[in-house]
Amino acid sequence: MEVREMKLSDIEAVLPMYLAYYNDQEDGCWTEESAGKRIHQVLSMEDSYSLILEDGNLVLGFVMGYFKQYDDIVGYTLEEIVIAFEHQNKGIGSALLQEIERRVRERGASCVELQAVLDERHERYYGKAGYRNASNFVMKVKWLS
Repeated sequence: MEVREMKLSDIEAVLPMYLAYYNDQEDGCWTEESAGKRIHQVLSMEDSYSLILEDGNLVLGFVMGYFKQYDDIVGYTLEEIVIAFEHQNKGIGSALLQEIERRVRERGASCVELQAVLDERHERYYGKAGYRNASNFVMKVKWLS
């Protein structure tokens, strides 16, 4: 298996996995167009840093995010981590998460931030990796009709 930096040219390779995971496992309604645009947005933003995990020509997963400057530190915002469904529960996602943490730390990040669905599966996965719910932040949203 090889982990390398993900590029815009990798969108076509990860798109089927992204659609299958979010539509089949997370009950989403992504289309090729909307998912392709989402992935492109993250990969093309300033200070983007993403990794792809491959086994030969087979894409097993990827992680996308970007560095964010604060007044006194640099953080890394993890936007997506996706492991192909048939390769989940084998430690691959945990290994990829550890790899992105190692690499962003080497590039100066002091922390990794992320937003996750508040359910048992995500709490278990991120909790096992040492992530905790922030008590000093709350996500706000205003739905525009």
